[in-house]
Amino acid sequence: MAEHKTKYDRQLRIWGEQGQAALEKASICLLNCGPTGSETLKNLVLGGIGSITIVDGSKVEEGDLGNNFMVDESCIGQSKAKCVCSFLQELNDAVKAKFIEENPEELIKTNPSFFSQFTLVVATQLVEESMVKLDIICREANVMLIFARSYGLTGFVRISVKEHTVIESKPDHFLDDLRLNNPWPELTRFTETIDINVPDPVVHKHTPYVIILIKMADEWAKSHGGCLPATRDEKREFKEMIKSRMIAIDEDNYKEAIDASFKVFAPRGISSSLLHVINDPSAEVTSNSSDFWIMVAALKEFINNEGGGEAPLEGSIPDMTSSTELYVNLQKIYQAKAESDMLIVEQRVRDILKKIGRDTNSISKTKIKSFCKNARKLAVCRYRLLEDEFNSPVQPELQKYLTDDDYSIAVGFYVLLRAVDRFVTNFNSFPGQFEGVMDEDISRLKATAVGLLNDLGCNSSTLTEDLINEMCRYGAAELHAVSAFVGGIASQEIIKLITRQFIPMSGTFIFNGIDHKSQLLML
Repeated sequence: MAEHKTKYDRQLRIWGEQGQAALEKASICLLNCGPTGSETLKNLVLGGIGSITIVDGSKVEEGDLGNNFMVDESCIGQSKAKCVCSFLQELNDAVKAKFIEENPEELIKTNPSFFSQFTLVVATQLVEESMVKLDIICREANVMLIFARSYGLTGFVRISVKEHTVIESKPDHFLDDLRLNNPWPELTRFTETIDINVPDPVVHKHTPYVIILIKMADEWAKSHGGCLPATRDEKREFKEMIKSRMIAIDEDNYKEAIDASFKVFAPRGISSSLLHVINDPSAEVTSNSSDFWIMVAALKEFINNEGGGEAPLEGSIPDMTSSTELYVNLQKIYQAKAESDMLIVEQRVRDILKKIGRDTNSISKTKIKSFCKNARKLAVCRYRLLEDEFNSPVQPELQKYLTDDDYSIAVGFYVLLRAVDRFVTNFNSFPGQFEGVMDEDISRLKATAVGLLNDLGCNSSTLTEDLINEMCRYGAAELHAVSAFVGGIASQEIIKLITRQFIPMSGTFIFNGIDHKSQLLML
């Protein structure tokens, strides 16, 4: 166990033992092990993914040596899947690895049930027709799917799952759950035992800013008809009132109180995003509901009853200038309230489970505790079926992207990546793939792109000649630098999906290697 923790030390600090355990239980299927797929899988293998299965029917050719570091001269003529699998196994022998020598597009057509055994499928370098088929297959099997493709100096990543729920979303910036403007009785009673006007300078400068702000907010409310500061002038006056209580210039606790005074002005109750989650139709639970939605149903009951419009308290307090005794006592009060709220939610979860005919202990106390701690940060992600996006993109967004200079190249690449797949269907090769027909391919790709735009309802829109020429110049090549970048993005999103931590990106991620820009298209 000590060796395991040392091996994965850095990532354990990010997603913890629970996240690592989820990774080690996951089984991943990779379709096509060119540089994009190999780079994606490399990152997952190094991270300790449970098992990998590589599906690729091609042989290693001389050209592969220039863009895939996982094959060498000795591999020429051998199975690409076998060679890449062997290399990846060397990177982390704890990962179970196997390969299947078969064309992924044939496998999609002939054996759709094959994919149901996996946690997640990584589909790289597939053409549109196969992407659409695989998307339907994986959704029916409830298997997570992520598409990745690199093409010259561009590439894309697209997640496709019916629904993905996140408890530990870990936002970069989130307001501490201190309830400074809505203290519960135990916190109020504790605050009342402390005199912030104490003459002893040592005691005065070691009163936690939480206590200072609660008492000052109460004092303000009593002289302002029960209201807290609302206008800019009132907020400035409130800060000056705090500053006036300082008896020395080196009182860091009062400086912290002034800096944190905005927390007093924060609105009570839950955020609009949490309100959206608890009012989701899925919160009306049945025996088939997931654990997440059963806990959301219990959370909704808590907010509407015992919580008085608030979510369960998180129970942690930030570092602050304070005497050890006061800080520890304050911490215990927050932890006790959090525990009390959690127990109420837990009982509601048990009651709901009984009501819908499920085992009342099927959701662990540990899971409920984590849910309550993160209740304010819950997230639900849903993704459009790929076929729907391709046939009926969101018209206002598509038109906006096509006419916006900031997005014109990204959406141009998006359209052209689809156009080259139509090109292959019509002409049995990618544009620019063979020498001597470049001019002809440029004209054909332009006509194909115009036809695609017309089908999408964008009759008056056009793409720049330079961009069309670029796509033909690429000749469907996978450049290692672009593949490594796209693979890095894909593996990052895969880890989010498997660990159910952090919020995975929505829409289609487009990499523009010409301008070194990355953008999301919400279509």
